[in-house]
Amino acid sequence: MPETTTIRVTGIITVAVPVADHERAIAFYTQTLGFEKRRDATFGPGLRWVEVAPSGSTTTVALAPRRDGASTEHAPTLLDSGIRLAVPDAGAAHAELRASGADVDADVLRFGGEVPPMFFLRDPDGNQLVIVEAP
Repeated sequence: MPETTTIRVTGIITVAVPVADHERAIAFYTQTLGFEKRRDATFGPGLRWVEVAPSGSTTTVALAPRRDGASTEHAPTLLDSGIRLAVPDAGAAHAELRASGADVDADVLRFGGEVPPMFFLRDPDGNQLVIVEAP
């Protein structure tokens, strides 16, 4: 059994999703999802790091350069980002995103009981997000 460490994690600052085209990704996250751009920086030749987040959120989504160097002309690869986004009304969010042309599932999942309504959404790079109703 490994030794216990004294490190204490105090929060989650950012989660990253790989993108091939930063401008396209920024447009999706800011215009389609209503996030605000928090950081836009270069960190090496041709490498760009952009962070976006819902207004008031302390955790950001980093739009990180794809490691495989794929261009915007390549078809996106589906990647479950593990990111769950909260909305007050999943049905209304689903209808609005669908009307905007966003890549959402056909229906909102409604399991009943303690499981909130939710649906899957894909960004232009194939990163899968889940929209979950949370009061």
